[in-house]
Amino acid sequence: MKAGFIGLGKMGGALARNLIRAGYETIVYDISEAALEKTLAVGGKKAKTLKELASTIDVLFTSLPLPVHLTDLLINKDALLHQMPKGSILIDVSTIDPKTAREISNAAEKAGVEFLACPLGKGPAQAEAGIQPIFAGGKKEVFLKAEELLNSISSSVVYMGDVEQATAFKLISNLIGMTNMLVLAEGLKLGETAGLDPQLMQTLLADTGADSFQLTLRGPMILQQDYQAKFSINLALKDIRLGVGMAEDLNQLSPFSKLAAEYYANASTAGFGEEDCAAVYKLFEKSVLA
Repeated sequence: MKAGFIGLGKMGGALARNLIRAGYETIVYDISEAALEKTLAVGGKKAKTLKELASTIDVLFTSLPLPVHLTDLLINKDALLHQMPKGSILIDVSTIDPKTAREISNAAEKAGVEFLACPLGKGPAQAEAGIQPIFAGGKKEVFLKAEELLNSISSSVVYMGDVEQATAFKLISNLIGMTNMLVLAEGLKLGETAGLDPQLMQTLLADTGADSFQLTLRGPMILQQDYQAKFSINLALKDIRLGVGMAEDLNQLSPFSKLAAEYYANASTAGFGEEDCAAVYKLFEKSVLA
């Protein structure tokens, strides 16, 4: 089976390298030469053009920053769906909204291409290690065709239903996680202001109902003032806005997510956008709030 991979950022590059390590003939493409070189150091082949890549593969993976990048690539400007062989499979691992996923799925069907939306559950380190959870959505028969391939790059592949269910789950996960990050930052700063020892507070919180993934992962980052991005504020803001948009499409209330979007937007405006989402902690410094 010949695989193509477009988008070799932190997540996509890691998955592409795992495809190569698993023995799949893999052709890769990215606008960043550095990203290409990092993946090609493991193996694989560089595509000369996007059209060449799309026309010569059995399975094409995409991992791009925004929904509009995907629709431009696949449907609008580049229309790569029409370059792909009939019966080939498109697997998108980006974080996109259900509406965009349905648009791509419908366009793929018209082009004679199968489509799976396969958003990811954790970060680049897990992707590199091959333990990145994958939440797959699409036609069940297409998932079964691609299941072995997906299992070769992940230790946890879960079929969620159609493309809307897979993409909705990812957005909901990020809404909960990023809103939790804000509450954690608020609480930790409040504790510091109240005179609590920050290290002791985090140790004790982990043994109470306040424990969370964000406390475990990003509590220590706040203690060390280490805001090197694992998942940036700008990416968090993008995903929260997609989630709020999904809620509006479904006529579902999402007041806390909307409030979270405001705070992440403030953090971005304050100059923290490319730092890790833990940097929302800085918003609770009096100098920033003032």
